[in-house]
Order: sequence, then structure tokens, then C-alpha cells
Amino acid sequence: MKHKAHFLSVVFVLAFAKAVTAQYTQVEQPLEHIEPRFWWSEMEHDEVEVMFHGANIAHYDEVNSDFTILNVRKTDNPNYLFVTFDMSIEPNRYKINLCKEGCDKGDTIPVVYDLLERQKNSKERKGFDSSDAIYLIMPDRFSNGDPSNDSVEGLAEKANRDFKGGRHGGDIQGIIDHLDYIDELGATAIWSTPLLEDNDARYSYHTYAQSDLYRIDPRYGTNEDYKRLGDELHKRDMKLIMDYVTNHWGATHWMMQDLPTKTWIHQFDDNEGKDFPVAGYANSSYRQTTQMDPNVSKRDAIYAEKGWFVSTMPDINQSEPLALNYLIQNTIWWIEYAGLDGLRVDTYSYNEKEGIAKWTKAIMDEYPNFNIVGETWLHDQAQIAYWQQDSKIAAIQDYNTHLPSVMDFTLHDAIMVAFNENEQGWDKGMSKVYENFVNDFLYPDIDNILVFAGNHDTNRINGNGLYDGDLAKYKLAMTLVLTTRGIPQLYYGDEIGMAGNRDTDGDGDIRRDFPGGWKGDVVNAFDQPTKSQKAYQDFTKKLLNYRKNKEVIHSGKLLQYVPENNCYVYFRENGVDSVMVVINNNPESVTLDLNRFKEGIYTAKEGTDILTDKKLSLRGKLKVDGKTSMVIEYSF
Repeated sequence: MKHKAHFLSVVFVLAFAKAVTAQYTQVEQPLEHIEPRFWWSEMEHDEVEVMFHGANIAHYDEVNSDFTILNVRKTDNPNYLFVTFDMSIEPNRYKINLCKEGCDKGDTIPVVYDLLERQKNSKERKGFDSSDAIYLIMPDRFSNGDPSNDSVEGLAEKANRDFKGGRHGGDIQGIIDHLDYIDELGATAIWSTPLLEDNDARYSYHTYAQSDLYRIDPRYGTNEDYKRLGDELHKRDMKLIMDYVTNHWGATHWMMQDLPTKTWIHQFDDNEGKDFPVAGYANSSYRQTTQMDPNVSKRDAIYAEKGWFVSTMPDINQSEPLALNYLIQNTIWWIEYAGLDGLRVDTYSYNEKEGIAKWTKAIMDEYPNFNIVGETWLHDQAQIAYWQQDSKIAAIQDYNTHLPSVMDFTLHDAIMVAFNENEQGWDKGMSKVYENFVNDFLYPDIDNILVFAGNHDTNRINGNGLYDGDLAKYKLAMTLVLTTRGIPQLYYGDEIGMAGNRDTDGDGDIRRDFPGGWKGDVVNAFDQPTKSQKAYQDFTKKLLNYRKNKEVIHSGKLLQYVPENNCYVYFRENGVDSVMVVINNNPESVTLDLNRFKEGIYTAKEGTDILTDKKLSLRGKLKVDGKTSMVIEYSF
């Protein structure tokens, strides 16, 4: 969110200011960029708009090709030419000739364009769902599998592991090296924060200020390495989720230095302030509640939706058809190329409402069984539910995002405080958790909601000031996340008790290096965890692997009871299988009268707590130790 680029060098801010105010630059080569560089046959999206970029390339506006040409579009920048081709033909290598003043005059730029054979059943690929458990990785901080690419010529920031906000060298190879660890942990999908090139001078490791949308950052590896990551995951029956950024790019993106059109990004030429660091720039108000406010002023709506995330992240204008189609094609290109199983969309609610809905629908039309989860960092269930596909709330405004999945930030808010509240009260402790699920009636699809205790933008749940390394509290939180409705997501390192406090020590502290990911690390939590790390790992592994094959937890009905004595009880049942979950957040033991839970227990007489493997009677009373959870499976 807001932290992503506040620290970037002023040099790039000034460079961008010069770029947007100067005349369009003249590139030296006649053709510098062709995007997308290749495509696939038998796609729904078979009318492909190819962007050609080079010095005065618009003068080569007579096009001759083996493809049927549907449209040739020039912009106010002579360095761009957009040509739409019908690619609904057999896979092969085809010719395109860009001609100046007639193709018979000899002034021609020949282009070879590959139309590839599409992978079998690509359209029907199944995205991640509630049967999955997602492991979130910050690649620069996970594992350095290839030290040779830590610093790369041509990219500004070099590796400096001593600097918390610097690049530390983690890469795609490091992820591949530890796929067995993630698999054995019980996770079934990986969401990696962005891997595309980010050429900012400092703090580029987060990679949300991208400088090339068709290139994996060489400090992480190559495009081929990313495809190999997907292939290796699929061999293990695991899934790959790409973190995609639709709202903004980085100021160092090559296109920002030579805008295709003045309307490619949002520019505030009539802004009121005189102290903005970049010409045409105005910052977002971050007040995303304006997106659904029926009483909003036009000015507030514009500055929230169209304002820049920060001055080094130009806001993409999705009302510009060329820009929107560029994003759509780039997304489809990566899904097809890397075999993606899903997307997580950064700052989803910051996008232009109509533009992001068109983008989302285009992706889902191409891949009907795919899944996309949007970052909906809001603190009210109705406001989050607004962004999920077919929301009845959004329908009041005749709006539909077509977005299958949203992120349950209100549950996260509850988790961040509830397990430190030993007394329940009306709105404390487990009451906070219970009340979150009371509002499930607002969501069109409660199973397709991402649930989590923490991520790369939030404080570490085991960090100082939160759970303070208290394993018991971690177990309570993970029991909730891994057994309630929705799709659970874990943040790398939480499963070993990794600490970190963003409020006191900045983003770098919640994005520490995974111990053992670098040669020479004193501790290797992958293979030889400490006693404390292993205790966290063992609990996480047991519950995750139990969940992996437990359909009733994936999609069973959630039946919950009002908490008493800070002890929360709920059931997951599907008519065939049942699980009773008990989360006692009270430091003291509590005794449950099981007659209260007959609706969930029904005729069952006994069950097994899968966390301890103990047989338990489900008649009479049940004693639950303080700060302890139970996951009891039974049949009736």
C-alpha cells in the first residue's frame, strides 16, 4: 500500500518530471519495442493489438502482413504505431511489413511474428480455490538460489544485504530450490510479490514500481525461469499465482520516458498546488470509500481514483482504450506463457471502476475457471463485499467488478488484536472474530474470500507488540485461518515464528530474510530449524496437511456459536463429514456443556482432536485448556 515507494530517489522524480513535460523523445533505433512479441492461436482474444515503438515509426503506417489487418492507429506521439491483427489462424511464423509511403517503395521494416500453438485445455485451466492454501513469498527475502544475478548491469540498484530496504539477492531459483519444503509444509499454491523489472534506484526489491511489463527482473532470473517455476509447481500438483499491478507503473518504465499518448496516465494539469514534485502529478487521497459513496463530490472521486499512488508511481489511465487493452493483453500473455493458475491484483480498489471491471471481465472471459483475488484493503465488510463479482451492494449502483475473490481485511483486523484480549466483553476477544462472520450475508461467494493473519504489508503476527513470539497465540490464529470458510494464505516465515515490527523498524523488518536461504546463514530453518522454529513448523505442517484433503473444510457450511468466556466454537459440515473447531482464547481452562452444540454434533458420540490425536467424548462436558484450540473430526 502507501509504503511501497515513498523512499525512492528524488533523482527519478526529477527525471520523470522532465520526461512528461518535454517533447516526445527520439529513440535511436527504427524499432525498439514490439509488444506483445508473440501470441497464441485459438484464443478468445484473437484480435491482437501489437504496439510498435521506434523513432518516427508512425510514418511506416502502411502495413502488409500474412495476418488480416483490422486497424492501424497512430497517436499524437510519432514514435508509436498500434496495429490490430486477426490472429485466428493456424500457429506458424508470419511476416509483417511496416512500410513508409507504400510497401512497393522499398522503405520497409520487416518483422517476423510467431503465432504459437496453445497448450491443450489452456482455456479450461482451473484457478486456485478454497481447497488451496496459499504461501506468500517476498522473493528477494526468501532464498538466494543464484548469487550471480544479485547485481545486474543496466539496473540501478545493486545487492546490499546489510541494508534492510535494499536488495538482498533472493530469486526465482531460490524459490524452486525450496518447493519441496513448501509442499511438505502443506501449502498448495504460491503467491509471489511481483517479479517484473523494477529499475528504481532504491527500495526496488518490492517490485511494485515496474519498469518493463514483459520482462522478469534479471535480478530474479529470466522469463524462462519464471515459466520453469510454474512447471515445477505443476509437477507437484501445486499452483502459481502472479501478483499483477493494474493501477500504476514505475516512473522508470521506458514508456514513461516517451508516453504513447498524453492520456496514457492521469495528469492533473489544472491542479491547485504549486509544490507537486512532478508536473501533471497529484497524489491519491487514498480514501477509497469514495468509490462507492453515493454522496461523493466529483473532486474527491477524481483525486482518490485518478491520483497517483506516490510521485514515483504514475497512475495508468484505464479510460484510454489503448492503455486498457495493453494491460489486458499483457495479463493474458503472462497467464498463457507461464501457465498461471491465478492472479492477485495489487491495490484493486484504487483502479478506475469501469476500467478495472472491463479488464477483469476480459481475463475471466478468456479463462472462465480462473481465479483473481483483488487487494481490497478496507475495514468494513460491506465495502469489501462491494468489490466481489455479482455484489448486490454494487448492483444498487448498476456496477459489477466481475472479480471472483476479495481479501478479508476485517478478519485480519480482528486477528491483529483479538488474541491479545484475554477477556471477551461485548466487542473484544473472540466476539470480534464472531462478528466478522455474522456479516457473511454481504458476500456473493463466501468460499471465495482470501483469509489471512498477515502479509507483506502488515505487521508480523509473531512480532514484538503483537503476539510477542507466543506460540499459543499463533496456534489459535492459525487454527482459525486454516479451518474457517474461504481460502487461507500464510506469509513466509510465520510458520517458523519470524518476528518483525513495521511500526518501529519499517517495512524491511517485516520482510526479513528467511534463515537458511543464503549460503553461510548460521541457522537453516528449511532443514535444521531451531527448537522454537520447529514447534511453529510442526503445528503448521500438521494442520495444513490435514486441511489439504479435507473437503468439508474447503466447502462445508460454517455453523458458529456466540462465544462465551472468550471461547469460540464453530462447525464445518457438508452432510457427509463434520469438524468441530474450538478456540479457547481464555488464559484459563473452560468447560463446555456439549448439549449447547447439539445442532452441530447431532448424534455423534465421540471424535478425534487431530491436533493431539486424542479421542474425545462428545457427550456431557468438554474441558478445554487455556489458550488452546481443538479441531475435532467426527461422523454421525
